[in-house]
Amino acid sequence: MKKIIFFVIIAFNILFAQQTPLEKSNFTKLTSHSELSEFIREVDLNSDLVKAEILTKSPEGRELFAVYFSKGKFGEDESKIKVLIFAQQHGNEQSGKEGALLLIKELLKPENQYLIDKIDFVLVPQMNPDGSEKNQRRNGNGMDLNRNHLILTEPETQALHKIFDKYLFEVTMDVHEYWPFGEEWKKLGFIRNFDITVGSITNINISEKIRNISYQKYLPFIFNFVNEKGYTVFHYLPGGPVGVDYLRYSTFDINDGRQSFGIQNTLSFIQEGMNGEDYNTDRIERRAKSQMLGMLGLIKFSYDNKDQIKKLVAEERKKLIENEVEDKVAIQLDHISDGNKLELKLLSYYSNKDTIVTVDDFRSVVKSIYEVKRPKGYLIPKNLSELKQWMDNHNLFYTDAKLESCDKVEQYFIDSIGTIDFERDTIVNPYVSVNEVTDKVNLSEYYFLPVKQLKNNMIVIALEPKSMLGLVTYKHFEQLLRNREAYPILRVVD
Repeated sequence: MKKIIFFVIIAFNILFAQQTPLEKSNFTKLTSHSELSEFIREVDLNSDLVKAEILTKSPEGRELFAVYFSKGKFGEDESKIKVLIFAQQHGNEQSGKEGALLLIKELLKPENQYLIDKIDFVLVPQMNPDGSEKNQRRNGNGMDLNRNHLILTEPETQALHKIFDKYLFEVTMDVHEYWPFGEEWKKLGFIRNFDITVGSITNINISEKIRNISYQKYLPFIFNFVNEKGYTVFHYLPGGPVGVDYLRYSTFDINDGRQSFGIQNTLSFIQEGMNGEDYNTDRIERRAKSQMLGMLGLIKFSYDNKDQIKKLVAEERKKLIENEVEDKVAIQLDHISDGNKLELKLLSYYSNKDTIVTVDDFRSVVKSIYEVKRPKGYLIPKNLSELKQWMDNHNLFYTDAKLESCDKVEQYFIDSIGTIDFERDTIVNPYVSVNEVTDKVNLSEYYFLPVKQLKNNMIVIALEPKSMLGLVTYKHFEQLLRNREAYPILRVVD
């Protein structure tokens, strides 16, 4: 009898040790950073499939972990598809982190380990440990990390892009939570009630073929996958409420975790689970499990479609690297309707039943409203150290400036500075004229940044002064744009 009891205790302890901190608390307490660290280190110690790495430390000194899943040396087998998922950029969106830890446990189950035969997978379960500990949106520097992927001023986003640049993942996902409890929605009498919502890339500079596979193949797959498991899922739709404001398919900005990788012709997604009313443990079990399920679905889709995705991403990235892309780059865009209405299932506050609501103002299409001709590259003043730091943080290739005989140098002059509406926000919109200054430039004072590299589109969008998504729209770089003065970044055209 004593032996039986002993083995039962041993079996129970092994099972309990495999539980995530949230499970150990019976879903009553959110996982702290110290508990997350201990769980990841234990998994690393006990599994041959897993290796943990500290990517960086947060502004307040907390470790940012990456968890590598691979059979063999990570990134060495070129036949495998590389997948990156990262969660909790916003500290008060807790279920992404909890779902990510559940995903670690799920992938280590014997019945799921086959997925690692064809996939090298990296999971960053918690991008914002400082915000998480305080249950607040921003990081320890007061920065919204999911608005920092273009300017890359924060250690957390810098580390994430560094690992992306190292392995060039074909598939990525950024995991968040959405807030369905707004007062305007309550006045309408309805609430968005999907366990998770999923958004794909929308910036029209990204390869159309990659956008098509996202919408035509992945979204139908994940909707079916999640529904079959007893959870609800729909498109990620910012805006509203219905009848008060329009709905749309998320932003086309490249400063977030999805589009910043998508603009490099990556199959990239955002997943948003439904937050709790207390931003804490309200319904946390269902929230965490649905987030985990959505992440697992992305991995299964990547496994099932490995060859198609790898081939497509490689082809479309090659076009960026060799500059065999469209001559024009859209730098001002807008959301418009294609004339179709949206049938949206909402939960009624009054009947507590699902109700179908027709959305008349559904702006599902992104169009260009201002384009520039793609230059050969840009001349970056060496005395602007913040621009050199920006290029280095993005791992961009640049050299000391030199021109070929056919090259011309253009400089913008800022005639005046107006404004433009950008997704209900007001940002700068300069009026510019262009002058050729080829013979007036002292090349020794500049770096040459060619567009002929993977971040081709990102470079143009970032550096053009009229770009509604560009550096000049950020306080960190606002000094680049001065009324009635020359713009310091020069264009090289051939």
